[in-house]
Amino acid sequence: MTESQLTVRPATPEDVAALVRRAHQDSHIITIVSGGHGPWSRDASDGMRIELTELADIRIDGTTVHIGGGATWGAVAAALSEAGLAISSGDTSTVGVGGLTLGGGIGWMVRAWGLAIDQLVGAQVVTASGEIVETSAHENADLFWGLRGGGGNFGVVTRFDFEAHPIAGIVHGEYAIGGDAGAALRATRDVMRNAPRELTVTYMDVPAMDPSAQAGARLAAVWAGDDEAALRSTLAPIAALEGIVSDVTTPAYRDILLEMPAPEAGEDAPAPPGFIGGNGLYAELDDDLIDRLVAFRAAYPASVVFLRSLGGAFGDVSQEETPFPARSASWFVMAGGFDIPGMIDDAARAAILADWRQIESGRLAEYGNFADTERPQAVAGMFTPAAHDRLRTVKAKWDPQNTFRRNHNIAS
Repeated sequence: MTESQLTVRPATPEDVAALVRRAHQDSHIITIVSGGHGPWSRDASDGMRIELTELADIRIDGTTVHIGGGATWGAVAAALSEAGLAISSGDTSTVGVGGLTLGGGIGWMVRAWGLAIDQLVGAQVVTASGEIVETSAHENADLFWGLRGGGGNFGVVTRFDFEAHPIAGIVHGEYAIGGDAGAALRATRDVMRNAPRELTVTYMDVPAMDPSAQAGARLAAVWAGDDEAALRSTLAPIAALEGIVSDVTTPAYRDILLEMPAPEAGEDAPAPPGFIGGNGLYAELDDDLIDRLVAFRAAYPASVVFLRSLGGAFGDVSQEETPFPARSASWFVMAGGFDIPGMIDDAARAAILADWRQIESGRLAEYGNFADTERPQAVAGMFTPAAHDRLRTVKAKWDPQNTFRRNHNIAS
């Protein structure tokens, strides 16, 4: 294992266990980092920062895939593509398997196969006591339940075991929206109400923030399979709208993940711009919500609106089976403005926040993986009341001293 100040990179699960025991002995606050996209992973100013980058092995055994807790989804997708397999995972190559999975994992195949946690069949965990344990539906089942959506509250996951899916190919559609965004969203909503579950779509409207971001409104679609005609036919009502320019391709599974630079780590890393807004899981994408989202994006030039369709396999899982909230939701929605110094004033900040509060008011729950600031008072709203109570019980058993608290923390 290598060490620099209080940043450590263990090479084995046993190293992780020793570090957890040492941190407990020395009263260090622990930060666990896999991909580094979480809000806490950018701050190494105190405590012990355990980076899992050395624990990134990917081993495929039939359709079962064993993935180290420090792997990123780009590496996983590349390995699975070679084997003709796929997992419904994140859509950015540098995102860590650990953080995304523990928070739920809404990905490109969420309607086909559910969340990342819905494909998780086991895990190896270093507990707060420094013990290495195995978890599954049949072994330490309460801990396994908590891992599937309860975040990093219960230990350090050094290995994830997923059941992957054989896949013949991928069809990817891009629909640039040059006309009425409201009409495009209504058509998308209507199509997705009865769409085959092989299809998942994402709507994004962003400003020209940097050369790697495609500015403007667009709809991206992924079909979990090689039926190009089926994707074209299903989305024909959208392609027929005025101002829509479509492009349908058949990339490899690994190539649908966005290529973004990995976040910088450490005290000297530049802080990302502030974000005024939030996200939610919504039962319906009704006309009022669509109108509010379109008006929000039009009112604030430095703003973003992002939606992803749910339903299908996502909704097949009972609410009680995992801690993840709002299995009845049909859409995930995020909206917010960038608080860039010199670009907006206090009045604009207040207006953005007020408009977001109107959008937020109709949500069923917040998705913790897209909540990028520490807000202890909001944690209960990331779960159902029953799940939150049960998570507190699991926390009290497996981490009674709250060793793992740099997360959306569940206090026992």
